[in-house]
Amino acid sequence: MYRSTSCNYVYPYAPYRPMFTRHLNAVGSSWFPPTRALLGKWRSPYPLHPSWWTEQPPQQSYSSRHSLANFKTPVAPHSGWWRQAIPGLVTNGYQKGLHLSCGLMDGADREPPHKRRRSPGEGRTEQRSWHTPDRSSPQQTQSWKGSPDSRFWNDPPHPASPAKITTSPRKTRQPSEIKRQWEDFSHLYKHRDQSFDFSVMSYNILAQDLLQNNAYLYRHCQSSVLDWNHRFPNILKELELHDADILCLQEVQEDHYQKQLKPSLESLGYHCEYKRRTGRKLDGCAVSFKRDRFSLVSCHPVEYFRRGVPLLDRDNVGLVLLLRPAGSSDSGRDLCVANTHLLYNPRRGDIKLTQLAMLLAEISHVSRLPDGSTCPVILCGDFNSVPWSPLYSFIRENRLEYEGMPIGRVSGQEETPRGQRLLTVPIWPQSVGVSQQCQYEHAPGKAAERNNGEEAFAALSNMSRASIAHSLRLTSAYSHRLKANGRPEITTCHSKTAITVDYIFYSAAQGDVGQPECSAAPEEGLQLLARLALVDERDMWTANGLPNEHNSSDHLPLLVRFRLRP
Repeated sequence: MYRSTSCNYVYPYAPYRPMFTRHLNAVGSSWFPPTRALLGKWRSPYPLHPSWWTEQPPQQSYSSRHSLANFKTPVAPHSGWWRQAIPGLVTNGYQKGLHLSCGLMDGADREPPHKRRRSPGEGRTEQRSWHTPDRSSPQQTQSWKGSPDSRFWNDPPHPASPAKITTSPRKTRQPSEIKRQWEDFSHLYKHRDQSFDFSVMSYNILAQDLLQNNAYLYRHCQSSVLDWNHRFPNILKELELHDADILCLQEVQEDHYQKQLKPSLESLGYHCEYKRRTGRKLDGCAVSFKRDRFSLVSCHPVEYFRRGVPLLDRDNVGLVLLLRPAGSSDSGRDLCVANTHLLYNPRRGDIKLTQLAMLLAEISHVSRLPDGSTCPVILCGDFNSVPWSPLYSFIRENRLEYEGMPIGRVSGQEETPRGQRLLTVPIWPQSVGVSQQCQYEHAPGKAAERNNGEEAFAALSNMSRASIAHSLRLTSAYSHRLKANGRPEITTCHSKTAITVDYIFYSAAQGDVGQPECSAAPEEGLQLLARLALVDERDMWTANGLPNEHNSSDHLPLLVRFRLRP
């Protein structure tokens, strides 16, 4: 084995490493003595057997300790493919031994390359091809595509002589921070005495348990930025920096909440409420508020799981709080704050709509005032639905006609829904205890609420059987398109997708910028004063996607400022 002196070997990830630094013993046999080769840190993923050098299958008497079945890495077949997969392999007889190309061994400090999933019809063998650097010509340099779905190198045929290989370092640039600007609307309103201004944040902080169980979503990330000891200080720093009066957090791991997050928030002046997901799930939803800004009137956890109802066999939860501004003794100024994380599965829109209906029923109950009206509502969370999808439209437009709608279309997460089963009529059974108007039906303590809601739904008496509705007037605090260039806003980004699934919905007062065309909005309600602008997908990837060195979740926090009118 030799290293050509006329070839400039440049490895794109690490400085030059000497080749011959440690031994690698090849497996021998009674008729062929073991060979000993001096190799670098590179380790072959394949067991070495003399019969492979002559393209003959291994002997049946080969020791079970070295059996190919004991190796967890892909096994090269005994055909000529072995020479194609590892350029430089010489098979001109027993005495020629093994010759490996220097270019392949330059990966001294590099992790094993990613594997490519075998496509249907690609062959009946179980091996997978390894992605290797481009060696199409000495002049060709390896290029990085930059998109999350093109992280692999091209793999054209290898040159005949490995000694002529020249690779150049891939062009990289330092990732930039995600910069977000405030959009201010306060100048559009006349300031009124006794108005109450406050801020709200909704943030999916990415539970560490879910991160580890879905590691394939974070292949673009360095391992150091995924460690909880790195992530938690960043998350806490972000919460402290924005200093929101109300925090609605999703994917909060229970042990991290009890030992780290809750004590830290309490030291910053927050009161904390938490609801863990049912079953064996380790994370849940949390709502925290500044003690000097609000007082807690009541707290209502919502479990979507219903034993004996197949449609509701998932462990998602919600949390509804009734808050009163500090210094107020009037229940008419109460504020209803709800937080949830709906089911992810894009093909189960029927479950998502049912979970949402249960949450809306609880919000309607909690926000109901003695005179039959409702106090202002703020609904935050990760809804796992994109803007203008049927589920999103149902929240904003108060009604959804779903007859003939495939369940895979409800959340809009897939361009071509694979689930073509249609939504049933009705979507959820009567045993759930929620009407098609998202109100609690006859249940202890809920009869009065149903009577108060009859007048509000008088206009919906002619509703078709395949429709659902709710009485809350909600709009989104974000427009979902950037003002500067019209590109879609992004709230979550990982190796598979970059979309918007996080929202802050609120009860807009008459003349609010978020709902200027709606003359039916009540005079009492919330005015949107400002919001922390989001970014588009291109800006996400200039910062290496999410999570990254500065942003320690795969979601961006939403942050808005409201004015509660008297």
